[in-house]
Amino acid sequence: MFTGIIEELGFVKNFIKKSTGADIIVQCSTVLENTKIGDSIAINGCCQTVVNLTGDTFTANVSEETLKVSNFNTLKTGDRVNLERALTPSSRMGGHIVQGHVDCTGEFIQKEQLENFYNLYFKIPERESRYIVKKGSVAINGISLTVADIQENIFHVAVIPHTFENTNLKYLRLNSAVNIETDILGKYVEKLLSVSDNNSESKIDETFLKENGFM
Repeated sequence: MFTGIIEELGFVKNFIKKSTGADIIVQCSTVLENTKIGDSIAINGCCQTVVNLTGDTFTANVSEETLKVSNFNTLKTGDRVNLERALTPSSRMGGHIVQGHVDCTGEFIQKEQLENFYNLYFKIPERESRYIVKKGSVAINGISLTVADIQENIFHVAVIPHTFENTNLKYLRLNSAVNIETDILGKYVEKLLSVSDNNSESKIDETFLKENGFM
């Protein structure tokens, strides 16, 4: 589990595609502190297991599923990636609950530079847009961000200068693919509402949500 607060920008030292999956070697420093083989590190929001360590790199095996749903297919040597170590019980929850399980890729379509922040616009598949709500949380390349607004399947986020300068958001080009992880809470609510009352003892339904201010 992660919080979406990026610790470091790493560099892709090598990305080796295989007949099934791939290996990614990332050069970094901060996230290697106290890290051991078997630990989890989120790369652009994808939870990956460390399988090898050197003085300034770690290696992860990328599954076919990750290649299918994420922007890993577009990575190349020298690309900058957002890195975050898995949450520990003593860590501050500075962002929101990020599992590192990417739902889909989105397309970066517009940047508005304002005086003190940036508005960044993304287009996502229509099937995923139901999980994006105004003022809700979303992870973009592993970064915990708040949705400023959404219209159909296009949403935008307001990004402060610190986040923009210390993540790979500043390297995005128009039409770049980004990893999107929607808020897990919305998925659980949808699942609970889809279960028939005849098959579940759950008290959570549309009436319950309205009475408690969720709708």
